[in-house]
Amino acid sequence: MMVLNLFLTFFKIGLFSFGGGYAMIPLIQREIVTLHRWLTMSQFIDVIAISQVTPGPIAINAATFVGYKVAGVWGSAAATAGVVMPSVLVSLGLTWAFLRYRSLAVVKAMFTGIRPAVVALIVAATLSILPSSITNFAGLLIALLAFLAIRYFKLDPILALVLAAAIGILIG
Repeated sequence: MMVLNLFLTFFKIGLFSFGGGYAMIPLIQREIVTLHRWLTMSQFIDVIAISQVTPGPIAINAATFVGYKVAGVWGSAAATAGVVMPSVLVSLGLTWAFLRYRSLAVVKAMFTGIRPAVVALIVAATLSILPSSITNFAGLLIALLAFLAIRYFKLDPILALVLAAAIGILIG
């Protein structure tokens, strides 16, 4: 029963999430931490961190980790399949529709409306994990330096994560 619950929960997350992994974070948090209480907020922050430093999309990595924690290997497979399946099905349908109707004004207008909403989802995700992620001055400094290095000096995000981990070890 738990495996099916994981599949359905992550299927719902995958079905109603637009804009990629970061936009899914508030939905994953709501389902995993608030509704099902499968993880604490602190554990959820760890899942997001691990999902960012491992290869692959953040939502798939998070689903795999949460599924494993809740129900072992089968839970991991169910959650991962659940989060991926809606994207595959919706992508196939949208690709067909977009190729057929891409010149219509209503399709262009729809995408004009979706883009700002995706930005709002990413900002909401950032604000929801901020209090649990940056808990002291050192964390604030690391976050600011990483942001500046990535944004203005075009530092590779993976290198920024490695450097942040090294700084954490040095000051920890």
